[in-house]
Amino acid sequence: MARYDFASDNTAAAAPEAMEAVLAANSGFASGYGTDHVTREAADLVRQVLDADAEVRFVASGTAANAISLAALCRPFEAVVAHDHAHVCTDETGAPGYFGQGLGLIRLPGASGRIDPAALETALAAPDVSYRQSPAALSLTNATEYGTVYAAEALERLIRPVKAKGYGVHLDGARLANAAAAGFELKRIKDLGVDILVIGGTKAGMPPTEAVVIFDRDLARRFDARLKQAGQLPSKGRFYAAPFIGMLKDGALVRHGAHANAMAKRLEALMPFPVRHPVEANGLFVEMDEPTLKRLHGLGWFVYRFLDGTVRFMCSWATTPDSVDELGHALKSVA
Repeated sequence: MARYDFASDNTAAAAPEAMEAVLAANSGFASGYGTDHVTREAADLVRQVLDADAEVRFVASGTAANAISLAALCRPFEAVVAHDHAHVCTDETGAPGYFGQGLGLIRLPGASGRIDPAALETALAAPDVSYRQSPAALSLTNATEYGTVYAAEALERLIRPVKAKGYGVHLDGARLANAAAAGFELKRIKDLGVDILVIGGTKAGMPPTEAVVIFDRDLARRFDARLKQAGQLPSKGRFYAAPFIGMLKDGALVRHGAHANAMAKRLEALMPFPVRHPVEANGLFVEMDEPTLKRLHGLGWFVYRFLDGTVRFMCSWATTPDSVDELGHALKSVA
């Protein structure tokens, strides 16, 4: 039987803190469509952890959260600048363009998932012409798709020229918990110029839910109507919000992120294959040829070959030291 322990951080079950909060919310009657007391409490906790006066909404998936957020920042004839391997560019089946009625994506290079500042400057300096979608927003990811973590200062360097142009900024935080556990200060986000933040719930150990945090309150106008049209305003919205209560109330979000990061470091110490990118969050990306990967699959360990040709190993809140050691033994046997 195949084991998916390290295939992704979304293959794990939901954390007990999240599920207990869902069960606690499953009592009595409450108003619908995100107007209930559970959603208010969850939103307050999000604001508290960010130390920010922002609007907060809860949706079912990261793809929906990202795509709807980008649609709020761009007009259909404009484009979003993002890393070439950002999730919005490679894994969302054109959802940003679909929800944005045709908005485009401008893909930029950069080592280990971080946008190259010079490439961004070049994209921003390109003249506006009628036959090309010009940038209107920047999309950043922290932790990146390659498990690296932007420092606040590095994000600020990228955001500053974008804001100087009057453009919007979106931060995809599908693995924000892991970035925070690695030292990224969540309370810095509100001062960086980010307009919309997505806080990942699913990869952090929750059942399907993501938080959309709107720092620019002008963007919040009719945002619920945008969510409703997109099928992301559920009538029983308290069940999307509740997991965030369980994960934020006593710091479980970052605590579990720290555990996942530590398991990735443990696996790095056992890894017999070259590691391509710095291990700063909860993922490892290693050089491995196809016959070796097939041998690993044959031992029951399923992992993916990633966009840059490396093989990806992801740790989660539920990864155990024993499972890391088992995988390490398997890796040495196929090396």
